[in-house]
Amino acid sequence: MSELVIRQIPARRDNYIYLLRDEASGAVAAVDPSDAEPVRQALAKEGWRLTHILNTHHHNDHTGGNLELKAETGCIIVGPRADHDRIAGIDVDVGDGDTYALGTAVAKVFDVPGHTRGHIAFWFEGSRALFCGDTLFIMGCGRTFEGTAAQMWNSLSKLKALPPETRVFCAHEYTQANAKFALTVEPDNRALIDRAARIDAMRAENKSTVPGTLAEEFLTNPFLRADLPALQLAEGSPGDPVATFAAIRLKKDKF
Repeated sequence: MSELVIRQIPARRDNYIYLLRDEASGAVAAVDPSDAEPVRQALAKEGWRLTHILNTHHHNDHTGGNLELKAETGCIIVGPRADHDRIAGIDVDVGDGDTYALGTAVAKVFDVPGHTRGHIAFWFEGSRALFCGDTLFIMGCGRTFEGTAAQMWNSLSKLKALPPETRVFCAHEYTQANAKFALTVEPDNRALIDRAARIDAMRAENKSTVPGTLAEEFLTNPFLRADLPALQLAEGSPGDPVATFAAIRLKKDKF
């Protein structure tokens, strides 16, 4: 099982598209291409040929480049089975428990609804890489536009069960704002205080804060910490991680 070469492509105001290359086969995937042009430029720079698109969910800032890229390259578009009718140009449907091979690199697929009803995530174990769209962000999570707090907590719990060394490749540069909010939830969390300072320094130099590791998220992401008794008590919902998550998410929506 080979390790993917991963390139991060900034797009729009705060999106990230990812190019994944399996060196053994030459297969190349674009993850959540919001627009075609940044992908074209990155492919030309690397000298790669696009063979696949992997979509996590249907929103235009994740699928907007699908049809142009497919028309130009004939690439295969892989996306959530539960959202087949809302993914432009989809060829292959996948869902919870499925695997999908990008050349010799194999992804396990998770259904992670909440942000949208058909959201999925791709975990490439051999590359320690999780492509989670808008379900999990660095020190944050997506809004529950089409789902419930219970669905989102269940989705995040699936991702929490992955190895701590897993790298989180989320789809937006929201980290600095997420850190500021997280500090209002856990102002005395030393790991969070230190990480927020590092994030501020990185953004001051216009550096990407993505990826991070799940190990870091376990210590600093309030949405992954809703099962901690101290946080549950602070939110007035002892023993209830879903209610705690919902309370924190509501605060973030108004932050």
